[in-house]
Amino acid sequence: MTSKLLQWDIFCHVIDNHGDLGVSWRLAVNLAERGHSVRLWVDDASALAWMAPLGHPKVEVSKWSDAEDILTTGDVVVEAFGCRLPKHIENLIAQRGSTWINLEYLSAEGYVTQSHGLASPVMQGPAKGLTKWFFYPGFVNDTGGLIRETDLKQRRAAFDRTAWLERYAPQISMTKANAKTRWMSLFCYEPKVLQTLLKQLIIDKTPTNLLVTQGRSQQAVAQALKVLEIPARGAGNLQIEQLAYLSQTDYDHLLWACDLNFVRGEDSIIRALWAGKPFVWHIYPQDDQAHHKKLQAFCETLQMPHDLAALHAVWNGISDSPLLPIESNQFENWATWTQQTANQLEGQEDLVTQLVRFASQKR
Repeated sequence: MTSKLLQWDIFCHVIDNHGDLGVSWRLAVNLAERGHSVRLWVDDASALAWMAPLGHPKVEVSKWSDAEDILTTGDVVVEAFGCRLPKHIENLIAQRGSTWINLEYLSAEGYVTQSHGLASPVMQGPAKGLTKWFFYPGFVNDTGGLIRETDLKQRRAAFDRTAWLERYAPQISMTKANAKTRWMSLFCYEPKVLQTLLKQLIIDKTPTNLLVTQGRSQQAVAQALKVLEIPARGAGNLQIEQLAYLSQTDYDHLLWACDLNFVRGEDSIIRALWAGKPFVWHIYPQDDQAHHKKLQAFCETLQMPHDLAALHAVWNGISDSPLLPIESNQFENWATWTQQTANQLEGQEDLVTQLVRFASQKR
């Protein structure tokens, strides 16, 4: 079956600029690149100024509040992460007969395969009697898959690592970066063991260049260095570079350029997987500790090496075990596993291909 070119309205209520908006923007661009018409409705688009500074000619970004003035919805209306739509939009969905999809959060837990693609009858409000469809991203078959651009492999193959590092990490002398130097990126919340990691990297026999992303990551590093009484540029075998805000394209480049990536949230874990480099995921913490089960399911589903899964548990504060230094043989094993995992996931159908087909079938 050939999928139809459709009109899409994507609604995003920003909770975390890097996650909710990041995924919604990648989804919108991916649809537009395939010829679809896309409107992205967002209550706070400020992060797009650095996340996507050039915008996209085929993606219309609109204020959430302006949705009250539109006269019709598109063929498909997507609630990103279950955000509650304005009543006016629900009215228009009923009038137009738009396909209504709730794009859920990414998880490797068992309920994803059980719930993906299920219908949810709307029991109240202007759209009472209509059907909303659950669409779950995931890491295995019988889920919605992961966002992946059609030209990702080609762009990654053409990437010039040395040129990118010289441009974005100019304060770190490339002459000091010999073949044994490890490059690491840090995008995190406030891990309790961050001080321990920095101390380990300072005395590690392998030199490390640490590239720290803007926002909470840099604030956390600054606080840790202050407590440790270590200069902002690092010490010993650790050099630190504070990065400016990166566009989504350059965040991908950062992950491709580094040998180990500390990432956080939903969008960056997907990008870390596509980078095919060893990673440590700082999962979004939840008050009810639901993220503990979510992280465990992720590690088990992807058959993560035991020592890397243990590192994830410590980094996320789930385990009280000490943070152990990374050994060379561990690093090599993690690199092999990550590349094999990336190859396996690339063999699965991507999220946008599945989403378009799903929406087309409901028309």
